[in-house]
Amino acid sequence: MRRRLVAGLAGISMLTAIGLAAVPGTAVAQVEEGLGYRTAPQPYDGKPQDYDWVGSYLWNGEHVWCVQYAFRAPDSSEEYVDGDDLLTKWGDPLAPEIASNISYLLLRYSGTESDDESAALAHLMHTWTASPRTDADLDPSNGYTTIGYDVDFHYNELPESTRAVIDHMQTDAEINRGPWTVDLTAPEGDQIIGTADSWQIEVLNTASEGVGGIPVEIQLTDAELAEPEIVEPPRTVLLQEEDLEGDEDGTTTQYLNTPEDGSPLVFDVIPTGPNPSVVANVQTPAAQPQVRVPPDASNNVQRVVTTGGEDTVTVEAALEARTAPGIVEVSKVDAATGLAVADVSLRITGADETTPAIRQDGEPLVGEDGEALVVVTDADGIAVIEDLQTPQEICLVETAAPPGYEEQFDPDNPPTVCGTVEPGQTLSLSIANQPNPTPTVPSTIPAGDVGQGVSAAAATTTQANPAALIGLGVLAVIGATLTGLVWHRRIAGRDSRRQ
Repeated sequence: MRRRLVAGLAGISMLTAIGLAAVPGTAVAQVEEGLGYRTAPQPYDGKPQDYDWVGSYLWNGEHVWCVQYAFRAPDSSEEYVDGDDLLTKWGDPLAPEIASNISYLLLRYSGTESDDESAALAHLMHTWTASPRTDADLDPSNGYTTIGYDVDFHYNELPESTRAVIDHMQTDAEINRGPWTVDLTAPEGDQIIGTADSWQIEVLNTASEGVGGIPVEIQLTDAELAEPEIVEPPRTVLLQEEDLEGDEDGTTTQYLNTPEDGSPLVFDVIPTGPNPSVVANVQTPAAQPQVRVPPDASNNVQRVVTTGGEDTVTVEAALEARTAPGIVEVSKVDAATGLAVADVSLRITGADETTPAIRQDGEPLVGEDGEALVVVTDADGIAVIEDLQTPQEICLVETAAPPGYEEQFDPDNPPTVCGTVEPGQTLSLSIANQPNPTPTVPSTIPAGDVGQGVSAAAATTTQANPAALIGLGVLAVIGATLTGLVWHRRIAGRDSRRQ
C-alpha cells in the first residue's frame, strides 16, 4: 500500500493553516497521504500549496476521508471524537438518500487498495457535502471556510480511470444504498447427520434486488460447511476476525461473499450433531455515516469519515437432524440343509425382544394391531425392514414354527437373533431352524366334515424285505438238503432188508 508523507498542509480536501501559521512557535502538523492523486489546485484566497490531494489520509493507521472541504488536513495522530450526523460544509443536514449513499460507499469501498477508488470516494464525499450553493461559493476570493467544492473542475482534473470509477460508484450507490434486508432460507425436509443440504442467504437493496459481493459472517453450531471456502473480509471493521477453530460452545465462524451478480448465496451445510443451526451476520449501511470531529472546533481541522456507521443485521435458523436411517435384512434357513425357509413370521423388536423397534421419524414400528410389526419371509427366506432409527439394537423373534420344524420349537424361547443397525448401514442377520428328526405319518386321516366321525384308513403297500427273502432262500436250501438225506437213508434201508 503506497503512502505519501507530506510536511505542511494538504490540498483539496483539507487546506490552509492560517490560524497555525499566525501563532509563533506552533509545530507544523505532519500529514500522511494515503491512496489517491495530486491534481491541479482549485484557487481560493490563502491557498497554501500548488496542488490538491484527492484521496484518503492515514490517521492512527487507518484510511479516512475528509468531509469539510478546504479545512486543515488531519495529521496522522490528530485527536478526534465521535460526532453527530454528517452535515454539509455549510452546516445543513444531508438529504437522507445522500447520507445513505455515503454510508453505502464507505461500507463497500473503504477497505480499498486502489488509488482510483480512494480518489473517487474523496471526490464524491466533497461533491455531496461541499457543492456550491450558488456561483458565489466558487469565487476565488473566498477563504477556506467559505469556498465551495468545484465538482466539474476536480472531476476533469482526475485521471480518466478515476472518472470511470466515480461514475460507477454514483450508479452503484443509487441502486444499492441501504437500508438492506437479509433473508436466510433453511432447507426443507429431514436433516441427516453427515449429509449436506443447501442453505441460502439473500442481501436485498431497497428495490428488493440482490446486492453482490457482500461479506457474510456464518456462525455454525452442530454443523460445518461442506466446502469451506474462506473469504478474507475486505475490511476488518466489517467483520470480526475469522475463528476457524471454533468456540468453546462448538460454534465455528467462517466467511462467504454474496455472488457478484447479486444472486442468492447458496452454500451446503453438513449437520454434525442433532441441532444444527446457522447464524448469518451482515454489515449493512446505516442511515447516517459515522463522523469523527475535532474536540476543539477552533483548530480548523477537517471532520473525517472512515466507516459508514454500519448496522449489523442478524438472521438465524435452527433445525433438527438425525443419523442416517438403517436397514435390517434377515434370512431364514434350514439348519440341516442351509436352504431358505419361506413364509416364516418374525416380530421386529428392540433390545428387550418385546417393545417395538423405532422408525427413523422416532415413532414405534408397529402393525395395524398396534403391536410390534410382524414380517414374513419371502420365497427366498428373506425379510427386509427399512427406515430404522440408528444406532439401534434390533431383535427379530420367530412367532410360530413353520411346518416341518415344530418338534424343536420352544414357544417360551423362540428362535431369536439381535444386532445393532448403524447409520446408513444394512444389518444382515440369519435365523436357522432345526427340522423335525422323523416325519410324522398319521395312521388314519380324518375325512369329511368335522364332527361326522368319518375317517379313512391310511393306504399302505406291503413289500418283501430283501433280507427276509434271502433268509427264506437259505432255509429252503437247508430244508431241501435235509429232505434229500432222509430220503436217501430210507432207500438204503429198504435195499438192505431185501438182501
